[in-house]
Amino acid sequence: MRVLALAFVVLILALQYPMWLGKGGWLQVREFDRQLAAQKDSNANLKLRNDALDADVRDLKTGFEAIEERARSELGMVKQDEVFFQLRQRPEQSREEPLAAMPQTGGTTSLPIRPGNRPTEKR
Repeated sequence: MRVLALAFVVLILALQYPMWLGKGGWLQVREFDRQLAAQKDSNANLKLRNDALDADVRDLKTGFEAIEERARSELGMVKQDEVFFQLRQRPEQSREEPLAAMPQTGGTTSLPIRPGNRPTEKR
């Protein structure tokens, strides 16, 4: 009887080994779950980036406003018959003064004026 009980214990251990430590066992499944979660996070970040790029491409294909905005901001272009003023700010100028509230880029402020918005000269 004792030999039979010992044989059953050895048989149970032999059957349990692959489930816990073998190929496709519990430890390997846990590692695969961790890798899967990391890959899902990476995919979610890439999807957000792709969606932003897709919206940017769609906007550039359909609207001239996006193209104009890029040309103005990245290339410094102005329209024909448009006057472009670049104002230099004094270093001692404080934040409370009107020009200090304007966006600053390297100490200068750029103001395009369209033909319809030109100031009238008084003579």
